[in-house]
Amino acid sequence: MKSHLDRVTMLIEFAREVMKSRYPHGVNIISADSVQTEMFSELRSSSLSFIKGLYKENHPFYTDFDKKVHIGHAYEIEIAIGILTSIKLEIENGWIVSVKGLVSAEIFTDFLEMAEHLLEEGYKDPAAVIIGGVLEEHLRQLCIVNEIATVDLKGKPKKADLLNAELTSALIYNTLDRKNVISWLDLRNKAAHGKYSEYNKEQVVSMLTAVIEFMSRNEIR
Repeated sequence: MKSHLDRVTMLIEFAREVMKSRYPHGVNIISADSVQTEMFSELRSSSLSFIKGLYKENHPFYTDFDKKVHIGHAYEIEIAIGILTSIKLEIENGWIVSVKGLVSAEIFTDFLEMAEHLLEEGYKDPAAVIIGGVLEEHLRQLCIVNEIATVDLKGKPKKADLLNAELTSALIYNTLDRKNVISWLDLRNKAAHGKYSEYNKEQVVSMLTAVIEFMSRNEIR
């Protein structure tokens, strides 16, 4: 699996190849040069897909690329190279992962505080489901930043147990953590499937504390 840096570098190189296909468009002097249509379409779709996966559709990089690189004029390729180069700098300096980690941490904190409140009110079952959900998403984010695929060959999201195993195999955390994650996911599954008598409130409280500690040691950087 290619890294984000490899992919954006390839896109920049491809954009330069597209620029070499430029040709005069029209007969008057004010007509802008165009580039080969098929190559332009490939560059546009590949770049938008990459940017969307990295930043989502509401990010300025995505909206700027979508609006300014859409006709096939040669000057648009210069814009594309500029945007992709800016993204490359963010990747090289670690800014993307840092921002994603910060946003994820804020969201996770909100949910874990909700789970804590539910436990205080005596609602162990929904609390267990929330904690398990936060844990699973944290595993998924850990996979993303460590360039471990989160979907299988058919494009379906991998289950949390598989993500846990692959993170351990990649030495992101150790086998003891893996065993703990298995037990936490098991408790979450019991809560989600109505097996409320198979665990108690104290176990959910311990799970909350342990999951927070696990996430703190294995941050999304």
